[in-house]
Amino acid sequence: MDILPSTQVHRFVSTKLPTNRAQFNNSRYLQSNAGVAIKSGELSLTHHLFDEMPLLDTFAWNSLIQTHLIDGNVHHVVSIYQHMLLRGVRPDRHTLPRILTASRLSRNLFVGKQVHGQALKLGFSGDQYVITSLLEMYGRLQSVDTAEWLLHKSPCRNSVSWTLLARLYVEEDKPSLAIHLFHEMVESGTEIDSVALATVIGACATLKSLKQGRNVHQVARKCGLEFDVLVSNSLLKMYIDCGSIEDARATFDRMPSKDIISWTAIIHAYVKKGGINEGLKLFRQMIVEDGLKPDQLSISSILPACARLTENKQGREIHGYLLRNGIVLTVTVTNALIDMYVKSGCINSASKLFTKLRNRDVISWTVMIMGYSLHGLGDVAVDLFQEMEKDSGILIDQMTYGAVLHACSTARLVEEGKFYFNCIKAPEVTHFICMVALLARSGLFDEATNFIQRQKIERNTEVLRALLDGCRIHQESKLGKRVIEQICELESLNAENYVLLSNWYAVNGKWDMVKKLRGMIIDLGLKPKKAYSWIEIRNKIHVFGTGDVSHPRSERIYWELHCLMKKIEDEGYRPCTDYSLHNVDEERECIQVGHSEMLALSFGLISTQASVTIRVTKNLRVCRNCHDCAKFISKIVEREFIFKDPNRFHHFQDGFCSCGDFW
Repeated sequence: MDILPSTQVHRFVSTKLPTNRAQFNNSRYLQSNAGVAIKSGELSLTHHLFDEMPLLDTFAWNSLIQTHLIDGNVHHVVSIYQHMLLRGVRPDRHTLPRILTASRLSRNLFVGKQVHGQALKLGFSGDQYVITSLLEMYGRLQSVDTAEWLLHKSPCRNSVSWTLLARLYVEEDKPSLAIHLFHEMVESGTEIDSVALATVIGACATLKSLKQGRNVHQVARKCGLEFDVLVSNSLLKMYIDCGSIEDARATFDRMPSKDIISWTAIIHAYVKKGGINEGLKLFRQMIVEDGLKPDQLSISSILPACARLTENKQGREIHGYLLRNGIVLTVTVTNALIDMYVKSGCINSASKLFTKLRNRDVISWTVMIMGYSLHGLGDVAVDLFQEMEKDSGILIDQMTYGAVLHACSTARLVEEGKFYFNCIKAPEVTHFICMVALLARSGLFDEATNFIQRQKIERNTEVLRALLDGCRIHQESKLGKRVIEQICELESLNAENYVLLSNWYAVNGKWDMVKKLRGMIIDLGLKPKKAYSWIEIRNKIHVFGTGDVSHPRSERIYWELHCLMKKIEDEGYRPCTDYSLHNVDEERECIQVGHSEMLALSFGLISTQASVTIRVTKNLRVCRNCHDCAKFISKIVEREFIFKDPNRFHHFQDGFCSCGDFW
């Protein structure tokens, strides 16, 4: 239906004149009363108020329209506009943009085109406010090309209209066109503002074009807007997204004023790239030097850095800071804290936080389920998942199913794992890996290989590594060798694969093949990973390599280990000589007391009090010998050790490990 009024249209409401004309001459009074009527849902009463006005002004109608827009009643806006035209009230430069906004929000292009026609008839086609609204309406309801055509046909263009069109290009995933449009804008002599710069910088970030970003940075510098907070923050994010932490840091250091967004961006960038210490240092600077109070995002950005340190002192300090300063622990922040405690080895602290959390979301449940599984408590994790299923408000997603499958694998709950796998509508690679790990860890190799063939995932190296883990646990040497050979074929430039095969040949006495494989590694220019372990003592991280004698206290470290080895041998410990499926080359040839995790453990024992839990992190899998030694030593010295390797946590206490020797 055409929204333009017709002389034949009947009046919508009565035309009764008021007894007190002066009462209605104040448009603010009308706006106030109309607003009350709208909020009460009494549209007819609102119309009645305007019907009783003998002299209607456009301001009152515009106010009523704006009130409806704010309340989200976009369909009523068009109805009111019809009334306005029927009363003979002439729209102004403020009316038309609001009607165009209503047509855009209601996705009614037909109405928008009619209003465009009215703008032409009423002489507002050159009004910048109207043009901007038309650009956005056409850009979102028809095409960005139509909006661009309109912009170039417009008699007057300013930074707002150019920027709007550039933003539309970015939203349509056409960042290169947005950048081209910006340079066209610069060449046209249009005044550049901070919003225009922020928009095109965002386009450069989306495109990950460092060259284009630097060019726009030069434009910002020439315009004197480089240190506008919006522009600076956009440049900072752009350099981070383009992978140049150096440019990002240089921009950050030059900023005369930084807000919480600036600090959070640079902290998150360092943490993501592994610059844990620098991220923590910047976080402290933000609080102490700039006096800024961290928000949810900044807290969530720094906590992953704390999670990477097995010693959880930093994370506890931040948790304490939140509590001391009365910062509300939202679900987002609490989830980040739980994740930090899980990944830094404090599963009990994570569990306490989770128990206290009332409004749990799917992330809360998933983090805790995976946390229990990583710490060897797979059965507890599965129980928690079953508890979550009772909450109808939680929508179980792919990640949550992945977590419970991991838990089933940890606890070797085969039937439960099969059931949950069948619940997944579209399984992903992660779910397949978990299922293979579950079957292989449970010793069901025929079933595992049949599953791999049935799902056609035999060329996925992570799937094959999951199968290999089961072979190592159950000492299925022959199958293990075939799996390693498959992995070598698929990843011919991964040195770790040749190390696995070399160790297999060494244990089976085939030294000619060991020599051949080592020669192949050298010829291909491959570098096998070196094993390292580290421990934090009194705020200092001590790193140990295999056979390391560089530490100032090496003599005491080795002496302590020799003494302990003698004691555990008296307790019945016998070294394991099977390194056939181990992925570290140097450890097979090194004496037991020279393994990096044992050196770190020994240093922890001679450097801490008897009641302190010793936490060690290793970059590669803990070897079977060291695992057995740690169990015996934990019983002799009556202390708890927590070893963290890339796959899980090992809690050693009273001669037992939380993994149950399945890792």
